[in-house]
Amino acid sequence: MRTRHAGLSNIDTAVPGRRTAAAVFNAYSSVIGRYDLLEREQEQQLARRWQETRDGDAANALVTSHLRLAAKVARSYRGYGLPFADLMAEANLGLVIAASRFKPDRNSRFSTYATWWIKAAIHEYILRSWSLVKIGTTAAQKKLFFRLRGEMRKAGQGGMARLTPDAAEAIATKLEVSARDVMEMDCRLHGDLSLNARVGGDEQGTEWEALLVDEASNAETVLADQDQMEYRTDALRIALNGLTSRERRVLEARRLAEHPPTLDQLARELSISSERVRQIEIRAFAKVRRAAIRATQEPAATARGQGRRVASSLSPPTYPDSISSARRSPRRERSRGSDAELVLI
Repeated sequence: MRTRHAGLSNIDTAVPGRRTAAAVFNAYSSVIGRYDLLEREQEQQLARRWQETRDGDAANALVTSHLRLAAKVARSYRGYGLPFADLMAEANLGLVIAASRFKPDRNSRFSTYATWWIKAAIHEYILRSWSLVKIGTTAAQKKLFFRLRGEMRKAGQGGMARLTPDAAEAIATKLEVSARDVMEMDCRLHGDLSLNARVGGDEQGTEWEALLVDEASNAETVLADQDQMEYRTDALRIALNGLTSRERRVLEARRLAEHPPTLDQLARELSISSERVRQIEIRAFAKVRRAAIRATQEPAATARGQGRRVASSLSPPTYPDSISSARRSPRRERSRGSDAELVLI
């Protein structure tokens, strides 16, 4: 790899933006084109030297002779919109991994073996960089990611057009995946959408986040419902504690059980008539209803009383205008008290 680095240093990359991607690639191609291709026997010898003695020069020669192969494979993935320099770097990484794992005794060419590792490295890079959300975690998703667009073009669907249900079923059958996976991957291939993207214009448009409607209840409503449910449960427990044992047994069996027994069954259990069971049920339900209403009204009355006390504590004190107004007769005070009692009654 030392020779390759010396050649690459001749490429002018000191000023970013001065050279286009095509110019950089052409310069890089001219550098890697200096390395000669190897014959089968040469590949076998270099691979054995690397495996037996860990000779770095042998591995370097094996890798540099196939840099053109890595560049060719990387060029076939330019349609994914990722930087070509990164694709080249991943392709070279796959080439190095192939050189370190190549086994010469299997009677295969190094180029055939290295192609699979180069593609695997590029695939992993594309899956990592395509979206903020991780995709391609299963074999089926990886196959869909790299083959779905081609299958859509074969089926007459545009490369960037939305899939129809019939086309999704046909592609799913051909690729041996589910139609749901096909539709999900089609949505993911259209890229990520920012919630702050403007809809309807750059300046006057509304953000996409503002158009999303959350059907769930807000936190205040959920908390209020929970408090109300807890309060009703407490009120019911207090009301049930005011019943006799027989009234509670009848009410729980007839009104609170998932499968309530009949009046005759309860009558046999309690050794009374079914009519008597019905009367006990009605009376117990009325008691519970009155107790629940009382439990509901008492906190409200307590809250109102506390509010009046707070208001009176905040109001300024009143003083009599004159001493004569402060000296009221006891008789008049008693009459005022009687009037107040009447009003309260």
